[in-house]
Amino acid sequence: MAAAPESSSAATPVAPTSKGNPHTIVFKRLRQLTGATESPPTLTHSLRTAIAAVASFLVAHLFRLPEVYWAVIATQIVMQSSLGASLPVSMQRFVGTILGAIAGGFVGTYFSGNVAAFGVAVLALGFLCAVLKVERSAYRYAGITLAIIMLVSRAANEWIIAMHRFFEVSIGIAVGLVMSAVWPEPTTAKRPEAQG
Repeated sequence: MAAAPESSSAATPVAPTSKGNPHTIVFKRLRQLTGATESPPTLTHSLRTAIAAVASFLVAHLFRLPEVYWAVIATQIVMQSSLGASLPVSMQRFVGTILGAIAGGFVGTYFSGNVAAFGVAVLALGFLCAVLKVERSAYRYAGITLAIIMLVSRAANEWIIAMHRFFEVSIGIAVGLVMSAVWPEPTTAKRPEAQG
């Protein structure tokens, strides 16, 4: 009578699988978190963004604004979404910039560089945004604008700085929206399945 074959798992070592190897699991998870799956950057998107960024720089420079990079930054933020997605949030950013510039002009005039006054102003902006029922993006832009006006030392009057910031950011938002309208992001619509 023949002997039953022995189990092969005892005789040969098993190589670790990707499920068992902790390094592979970590790298797979990092790739999932950082990998662009829904809207990867394309050459067209990169070209649109670059042209819009240069255009916003030139427009802000044409108006002789002192810190044209704020226009460029605002444009690049707007260009990360389609026009349909950018328009509502851009209006919120615009409102936030106005609120932050006004608050920065008032508070910065009397308490320039005062961190306690800055904190109270950020809190007051939060309350104001809640009362006005604007989105968090408006509050975020209001706080950023306030910080730029109040906490960065400059020789100019706070109202001048507030006006510059408002125009620089507004130019950036406008250029990004115009570029998105004139040269929209190509859509990759799925073709309907052939019916058979």
